[in-house]
Amino acid sequence: MHQQKRQPELVEGNLPVFVFPTELIFYADDQSTHKQVLTLYNPYEFALKFKVLCTTPNKYVVVDAAGAVKPQCCVDIVIRHRDVRSCHYGVIDKFRLQVSEQSQRKALGRKEVIATLLPSAKEQQKEEEEKRIKEHLTESVFFEQSCQPENRAVSSGPSLLTVFLGVVCIAALMLPTLGDMESLVPLYLHLSVNQKLVAAYILGLITMAILRT
Repeated sequence: MHQQKRQPELVEGNLPVFVFPTELIFYADDQSTHKQVLTLYNPYEFALKFKVLCTTPNKYVVVDAAGAVKPQCCVDIVIRHRDVRSCHYGVIDKFRLQVSEQSQRKALGRKEVIATLLPSAKEQQKEEEEKRIKEHLTESVFFEQSCQPENRAVSSGPSLLTVFLGVVCIAALMLPTLGDMESLVPLYLHLSVNQKLVAAYILGLITMAILRT
């Protein structure tokens, strides 16, 4: 005997609700933003009833605050801000969308959407741009600080040993050469031509090393 397939019983409050967007931002200086649209999707194989609740209903007008969504369809819910005043700037309000089966009253699922009124879209963009600039400057300072020790190490100049060797080589080149009898310097300080060539070669290497630093 063929038995009719029964739909599984849905647990109250556990049904995922798909709404877009999940945040509404109204700008006081832009009237085009005073009207926002919420889209409720029904990806299921059964129809859903929905109801829109609000924490501050006196500030908003919700067109079609209750209705139904056919299976695998969606509906647009229009929300208008009707109390655009400076005292409401930055205040976060909440909308709650509750869905249920058409044959039942219990709420199978719910989704909250936050709504905020801001004074100006331009000011908001300016604040975001300033935030990005501050973050960039912070990163730049961090990068420069991390490179400073390396730069100081590279540009610290020649070491004392290098300077000492350079002075010794210069002094060796200034000493008289062997066979120079007219010099008043003692004979043991007279250097050969080969010794002076070695001193000149070392002095050249030291000069190149100093120039590279």
